[in-house]
Amino acid sequence: MSDGAGRPADNAAAERARAAAQAGCAESRLLLTRRAMLGVTAGLFSAAFLPRDAFAGSDGDARLLVVVLRGGMDGLSTVPPVGDPSYARLRGDIAIPAAKAIRLDGDFALHPAMAQFGKLYSAGEAAVVHATCTPLRVRSHFECQDNLENGLPGAGNAMATGWLNRLLDALPAGDPVARRGAIQVGDAPLILRGRAPVLGWSPTWFSDADRGTTRRVLASYASDRALREALQRGLEADALAEKSGAGGDGDISQLRKGFRGAARLLGAADGPRIAVLSIGNWDTHSGQGGVEGFLAERLAELDEALNDFRVESGGVWKKTVVVCVTEFGRTARVNGDGGTDHGVGTVALLAGGAVAGGKVSAKWPGLTQPKLDDGSDLRATTDLRAVFKGVLRDHLGVPTRMLDRSIFPDSKAVKPLAGLVAGSRSKAAETADAGRDVPARRLPPIARYRAEAETL
Repeated sequence: MSDGAGRPADNAAAERARAAAQAGCAESRLLLTRRAMLGVTAGLFSAAFLPRDAFAGSDGDARLLVVVLRGGMDGLSTVPPVGDPSYARLRGDIAIPAAKAIRLDGDFALHPAMAQFGKLYSAGEAAVVHATCTPLRVRSHFECQDNLENGLPGAGNAMATGWLNRLLDALPAGDPVARRGAIQVGDAPLILRGRAPVLGWSPTWFSDADRGTTRRVLASYASDRALREALQRGLEADALAEKSGAGGDGDISQLRKGFRGAARLLGAADGPRIAVLSIGNWDTHSGQGGVEGFLAERLAELDEALNDFRVESGGVWKKTVVVCVTEFGRTARVNGDGGTDHGVGTVALLAGGAVAGGKVSAKWPGLTQPKLDDGSDLRATTDLRAVFKGVLRDHLGVPTRMLDRSIFPDSKAVKPLAGLVAGSRSKAAETADAGRDVPARRLPPIARYRAEAETL
């Protein structure tokens, strides 16, 4: 599939992303380049560090997909508070009219581009947490994305490890999630970096090497058993994720291929149980649009990708929770360029057969001038760590003590958000083996990014 000018459609999409970033902020432009480079490196080499028992055990445990929406997704357009009388006035031309939105309840609706998510919501398999944000609220992509992924309290804190990797490292050795590990789809996110090994896989537009070539490459590693075994596992994972047989996935975007690959890997009886997938280009400083336009196109592709994941995950969908999060929201008011600038409060989207869906969780602060954060942004009333904690405790059975100390250090005051998961395992979590504490190695602010940049 091409864009009409002879370029692959995915390349055209990438060019659009760069163009949108050019219209936004310099920080977004640097993030696009930096994360793309890091993703190439990790995708090629992380398989060499696979745990030997990562694929052992039964398939009777839960699955978790964390989707990081990079750039600051506009929660006020994704889930518009149509019941708030100040909404339409603040949003102007980019407001989503209640008559065209997908109604969720008396106060909130869903952007019409999210039709599949709306169906999941009606079926009790999707939910929304509104007015949420990371504890660090400085409106910086770099710092807020790091804060989302390192799981620390906020200002003045940085860490070289991510909270999902610390989870893997802290779980008891016999835990099914610890045994099977996690996979990063695409780039190398901080959320999965640390001592616990993870698998990396990326969809690609390149043609697969023929069997003769792969046999020769494997033969060339005959003297290095560890490298040969790692390559073999990587090839097996790629074959599973890419879908064998005639036709494959056809002409769909790399993003949708990534979601399908993640579903097949998580759906395998001997596959990983946690996956992380990143989606960039949510920085809508100009030309954001309302019912139609740039943001609507981004949401429509996310919606299709989530539905792809549901279909491809098959029977394990009922065991799955998908959490879509972003580093901050956008300003409540539309700006002079028909867009929105860096803000604070936003939404977290949850989907999956294990989600206690059909509801919007929100301590709604209101959009009148006195109630806006700094007079410009939706005030966050729910710490995003509470969402993560609720899912980890009630879905994976992680004890609160471990969440408070190792996974999200210094977070005892942030209580797990209850009611996100159907068939909660919270009671089992509190009586389970608490694993071990993982020491938190902190870095000065921005030091981790600088260290990464020096390696490029």
